[in-house]
Amino acid sequence: MNIVATGIPLEFFLFALVLTGVAVFHRRTFEVAVVGAVVITATRWLTAPFNPLHHLQGEWPLLLNLFGLLMGFALLAHHFAESHVPSALPRWLPAGWLGGLVLLGMVFVLSSFLDNIAAALIGGTLTMIVFRGHVHVGYLAAIVAASNAGGAGSVLGDTTTTMMWIDGVSPRDVLHAYVGAGVAVLACGLVAAHQQQRYHPMSHSEGGQPLDWGR
Repeated sequence: MNIVATGIPLEFFLFALVLTGVAVFHRRTFEVAVVGAVVITATRWLTAPFNPLHHLQGEWPLLLNLFGLLMGFALLAHHFAESHVPSALPRWLPAGWLGGLVLLGMVFVLSSFLDNIAAALIGGTLTMIVFRGHVHVGYLAAIVAASNAGGAGSVLGDTTTTMMWIDGVSPRDVLHAYVGAGVAVLACGLVAAHQQQRYHPMSHSEGGQPLDWGR
C-alpha cells in the first residue's frame, strides 16, 4: 500500500514512527520495537500478497548468515567489555577535547570490521569508563553516528553492506562511501568532543597520566 500523496509505501512511515517511539520512550525500547514489528508485519500481510513460507524459503541462507554474524559480534563486544582494555585505555588517549575526538575515531575504525551495533556497544563502554559515567547526550549521539559511519564503506561493518556483499556486490563498490562518512564524523566529532569536554572532562586516574601527544 502506498500513500497516495507521496507514493511511498506505508511501511516506511510506520518504521519512522517506530524509530520516533524508541527515541521518545527510550525506557521502553523493547516494547516499542515488538509492537512496531507486529504492526508492520500485519500491515504488509493484509495490504499486499505476502507468503511468509515462500519468502523464508528464498531468504533463509541470508538470514542464517546475518544471525551468525550478529551473534558473533555481540559475543565479541561482551568479551571486550569484560576485559581490562577499557580501564587501561585512558592512558593512551590525549588529554582535553582531543581525547574525545580520538575515541570517536576509534569507534569509526572498529565499525569498519565490526557490526555498527557491536562498535557502538564497545564505544559506549569505553565512554562510560573514561568519562566516569558523565556522558553528554550529544556525545552519545556522536558515538552512534561514528559506529554507523564506520561501516558505510565496508562490507563487514554494516548489516546492509554485508547483505550486498553476500548477494555478490564487490567490496570496492562501497569503498567510496568512506569519503562522505569520514568528513561527517570529523565535523560532528569536533562539536561533540568540545561539548563533552565542557560537560565532564576525561578522567585519566585509573590509567595513569595521559600521553603527551605534543612531544
